[in-house]
Amino acid sequence: MIRLKVNGDAVSVDATPQTPLLWAIREKLNLTGTKFGCGIAQCGACTVHVNGEPVRSCSVPVSAIGGQEVTTVEGLMKTRTGQVLRDAWVAEQAPQCGYCQSGQLMTAAKVVSQAKKDLSRTEILEAMSGHICRCGTYNQIAAAVATAQKTLKGAKA
Repeated sequence: MIRLKVNGDAVSVDATPQTPLLWAIREKLNLTGTKFGCGIAQCGACTVHVNGEPVRSCSVPVSAIGGQEVTTVEGLMKTRTGQVLRDAWVAEQAPQCGYCQSGQLMTAAKVVSQAKKDLSRTEILEAMSGHICRCGTYNQIAAAVATAQKTLKGAKA
């Protein structure tokens, strides 16, 4: 049994130490929002937060996580940032097939939380790079991130 803290809850998973975090999340905890894409940390579909930082969960053994805080897209959606991002995604018509969206949202959450100023479209695209969207909705995703950062900035004022 490996003990983890996922979305604020202490959990135990019956997995070998080398099991990728992705499979512990999806198969053992039944949190299926995190997707398997490539298995080599190149597409971003499996992105989760570990201690607030985006991590490709397909390439991290569950034993490397220990007592660190893991947040999945399900946990993100319980936050104000997650809700604002979800609404912006819908408003800007970002999701198509939706497969990459959970990973995109996890990275977007970090981008909007770190931005000290409104990021330009180019800065957003650069910050979001490394995610593969087979539907090619990069422009809509960038617009959604811009919309979310404006909404969140307005909420802080």
